[in-house]
Amino acid sequence: MLNEADKWHWLVVGLGNPGAQYERTRHNIGFMLVDLLAKRHQTRVAREECKALVGRAVIGGQSVELVKPQTFMNLSGDSVKCLLGKAGRSIEGLIVISDDLAIPFGTMRIRPKGSHGGQNGLRSIIERTGTQEFKRLRVGIMPEHPISDAARFVLENVSRGEASELPEILERAADAVEAIIQDGVDEAMQKFN
Repeated sequence: MLNEADKWHWLVVGLGNPGAQYERTRHNIGFMLVDLLAKRHQTRVAREECKALVGRAVIGGQSVELVKPQTFMNLSGDSVKCLLGKAGRSIEGLIVISDDLAIPFGTMRIRPKGSHGGQNGLRSIIERTGTQEFKRLRVGIMPEHPISDAARFVLENVSRGEASELPEILERAADAVEAIIQDGVDEAMQKFN
């Protein structure tokens, strides 16, 4: 018989920055998506563990922990490494959700593994875990116009135009996370990439 710690297999980690001033920023799409998944599955992401807020859900009959690291983006790997060190958790069950400045706004990319692509949260997770072998969902935030200061751009609130599209983008991204868990990463890639 499984004990409580052994039965939570999936870790869905949304990347972002803690604090009210960052809530609606482009860099917090991972947090927004975790909040939507929690709402869909009637749970709260509120338990403090490993410098993160964690909530439990059942998605497609699978046990899932929804995670929002509270370390700030560039130290996200600290939380993820700590969480992966607990019983019943493994890199195979890790899905990381991040924003991506290199792909057009609202576009999604699911990958079974890969580099950080310049995203500091992914960079931190790769450095702290020592592997790139984890699933990720990247949500595009690249605007149609050129930007001169990428660091400032990602920490700005989404524009009015983006805000009107965001709910639909997040719903589709939540469907994509659920598909990875229920159907596997290959099938989810075919459907959502």
